[in-house]
Amino acid sequence: MQDIVARLEDMRGRARLGGGQKRIEAQHQKGKLSARERIDLLVDPGSFEEWDMFVEHRSSDFGMAEQKVPGDGVVTGWGTVNGRLVFVFSQDFTVFGGSLSEAHAEKICKVMDQAMKVGAPVIGLNDSGGARIQEGVASLGGYAEVFQRNVMASGVVPQISMIMGPCAGGAVYSPAMTDFIFMVKDSSYMFVTGPDVVKTVTHETVTHEQLGGAVTHTTKSGVADLALENDVEALLQLRRFIDFLPSSNRERPPLRPTADEADRPEPSLDTLVPANPNKPYDMKELILKVVDEGDFFEIQPSYAGNIIIGFARMQGSTVGIVANQPMVLAGCLDIDSAKKAGRFVRFCDCFNIPIVTFVDVPGFLPGTKQEYGGIIKHGAKLLFAYAEATVPKVTVITRKAYGGAYDVMSSKHLRGDVNYAWPTAEIAVMGPKGAVEIIFRGDIGDAEKIEARTEEYRQKFANPFVAASRGYIDDVIKPRNTRRRICRALAMLRDKQLENPWKKHDNIPL
Repeated sequence: MQDIVARLEDMRGRARLGGGQKRIEAQHQKGKLSARERIDLLVDPGSFEEWDMFVEHRSSDFGMAEQKVPGDGVVTGWGTVNGRLVFVFSQDFTVFGGSLSEAHAEKICKVMDQAMKVGAPVIGLNDSGGARIQEGVASLGGYAEVFQRNVMASGVVPQISMIMGPCAGGAVYSPAMTDFIFMVKDSSYMFVTGPDVVKTVTHETVTHEQLGGAVTHTTKSGVADLALENDVEALLQLRRFIDFLPSSNRERPPLRPTADEADRPEPSLDTLVPANPNKPYDMKELILKVVDEGDFFEIQPSYAGNIIIGFARMQGSTVGIVANQPMVLAGCLDIDSAKKAGRFVRFCDCFNIPIVTFVDVPGFLPGTKQEYGGIIKHGAKLLFAYAEATVPKVTVITRKAYGGAYDVMSSKHLRGDVNYAWPTAEIAVMGPKGAVEIIFRGDIGDAEKIEARTEEYRQKFANPFVAASRGYIDDVIKPRNTRRRICRALAMLRDKQLENPWKKHDNIPL
């Protein structure tokens, strides 16, 4: 017995070393943690249960039969984050560059299958050179098996990808199908084809970082949700992030006790909206002052800044926040903001997270670039997402809600449950000046007449009371009472039940 136990410990020791101490030190020199160090930081101390530690590849081509490492380049298993169950796979760059073999893929698939059975999030810590070339089509088949599970798990359990090293070729499609992608600055990148291929085909000279680094994907492409400074910060932020999410689509959002009173007034909000309707203000100030303890986890803060999305809590329970940002493009909706918010709304609806929407939108961004880029179809994504969502939806219009953009932003007509407006709200087909110039185009030369007509239009339509008189707004509320009114609305909606007609699946405009 002693011999077997000693042998077991020896095998465990070999597996824990991965590609060896030298390669682990090389990871550290690049500012990166090893696969196991990352798991240790992510999960609660002592909670990780590793699976398939002794799995090895089955390839014998190109001298691979003599190169076998227990675990085969990925550490898999389950543990807890702040006491809540999660499944994790962490690719080990020290073993064959973290490349994916058939056995490596089987390990990942096993934890994904189990996560779906028990209803727990899947977290992937990606650090891989891609498919293992020595295994040929077997490694491609392994990727496809993972992709299939990404699709099956979508909307069933949260899936989060943390890109902590290279992620290229077919490897990028698994993260792309997960719910959220976080990246680490200067040490991670994602692209379908690398700089060398780009140079050969298009004659462009570009670095790994420029082509697919964390900054590129969080500011230009919108592929990633957050760019974090280093492995440690990334994993600590991931622990914080997981706290907002339910474990599966069968659960309600987690409840966290708070000392922040639900009826807390915020008098400073009474002066948040400037008297001049063309002057911007920071919508984030409103969000931070209304949510529990000013705790807001923003998603994609550096992309499509004209709309804000993220998670917060109201009375201890998670809510998804969507808000127009007047500081960027006057809060107009455009292609990027519609895609960004549409996907977020759909995630919240998948996982029973109520949606709170703050509206200050003058319309859709005009121009040939937007029209040629397909704003009609992309804008419809956000409209579609709000319309199909059955979770509780609470909307507050702070200032402008013009034209089709008013409809899109969780209006009463898209089954908004509770729709409030501040007294400063302007709900109309368009702004007073533009409306008057169309209605009274014959008077355009007469500045005095136009000014009088503009004021008349403003008095008649540029306020919340016409919409309120039709029941499109449930109440006009004092800004200082916004938190109290939202909390009460969400409490009332807690047991809301609403089902869409049966269908195999919808056909969102893609």
